[in-house]
Amino acid sequence: MSIFRRSRGGPGRVTVQEAAARTGHGSTASGGDAVLLDVREPHEWQAGHAPRAVHLPLSALVAGAGLPANARSRPLIVICRSGNRSRQAADVLTARGSEAADVIGGMKDWAGEGLPVVDSRGLNGVVA
Repeated sequence: MSIFRRSRGGPGRVTVQEAAARTGHGSTASGGDAVLLDVREPHEWQAGHAPRAVHLPLSALVAGAGLPANARSRPLIVICRSGNRSRQAADVLTARGSEAADVIGGMKDWAGEGLPVVDSRGLNGVVA
């Protein structure tokens, strides 16, 4: 049984805390079983993203791009800045057969919870 909460048959939704736990960013030492998929545009990603997240902009996903190899055949936790684009991406991914859930509140809430954000050089990042 999936921990992803589903709304009316659509993809699941998870809180930032659930996303962190499922992707290995939480307070426990476990690595998590899901991939954190960031669907923001490149300039947003470069300014700040979660460590070990995988990047695939929503614009590329909608245009038909496939998942990066390290995100295939794994549950996906989809994140953007505030939760709007990640919801769209989770819909697309679910329609394509992936197990996907979006993060309520996105990277704004991720950073607000004190979870790590790094820039493209691996230094402290910001949510753009």
